[in-house]
Amino acid sequence: MISIPISRDLLFDWAAKAGRVLAVLALAWLFAGIARRLLSRLRAYVIAAMDRRGNGPRFEAEKRAATVVTALQKLIVASIWLLAVVMALSELNFHIEPVLAGLGIAGLSLGLGAQTLIKDWLGGLFLLLEDQIRIGDSVTINGVSGDVVELNLRTTVLRGESGAVHVIPNGSITSLSNMTREYSYYIFETVLAHGADALKALEILQQTGSELAAEEPFKDVILGPLEIMGVDRLGERGATLRARIKTLPSKQYLVGRELNLRVKERFDSAGIAFPPPPQYPPRG
Repeated sequence: MISIPISRDLLFDWAAKAGRVLAVLALAWLFAGIARRLLSRLRAYVIAAMDRRGNGPRFEAEKRAATVVTALQKLIVASIWLLAVVMALSELNFHIEPVLAGLGIAGLSLGLGAQTLIKDWLGGLFLLLEDQIRIGDSVTINGVSGDVVELNLRTTVLRGESGAVHVIPNGSITSLSNMTREYSYYIFETVLAHGADALKALEILQQTGSELAAEEPFKDVILGPLEIMGVDRLGERGATLRARIKTLPSKQYLVGRELNLRVKERFDSAGIAFPPPPQYPPRG
């Protein structure tokens, strides 16, 4: 067996390099933690500043701050670790200049293929700058509905009502509907039989909305009285009644379910009939 002598100076040199690499990684971990703490404090400061200026409700400020701080945190932490890796490779005598040059050439050659990626980043940047959506908003993007759980530069992540996670590239967003910006509406709609007393039904609907707006916990989330739109249309099955009620963002369905329950009970008690179910011809 051939033994290769290792001098003490070489061992000391290796140990010194290993120590410097560990120090670089430890500093990166420390700086990343400091950045997270500073951004957390920045988030609290921004919320407090928006409260003092009166720029909308506090929960809106919290969602806006959470969205921006989360994106900044990912960008800053990734930059810190990228710099740490480059410094660690330099300490190990890896010549990174040829690697960087090769990456530049590869980047030029892949420029056409990276157009989609750049488009996604630009889309995410404009989503943040224009404050179109925030984490926690209920939105519909390209026909897909859900709550925003992540907003990155490249993708927007939605959690659907069934629990499904939808990952949508920002560059592919062609239509966006935000149901939770500043306030929401619950649209009440029901069909009465043609022989039912529509005026009585509208009176019950108005009374129920007023009572709901005065009770806990609904009075804290309802922002205005129930707006009665009246008999919206007449059809073969009956008359369609329509109304809407203004609520805090994302609270419209909580209010709407209770409104539906109470209106149904009172319509039944008043003898206001709904149209019978449609009759389908027997098969075969």
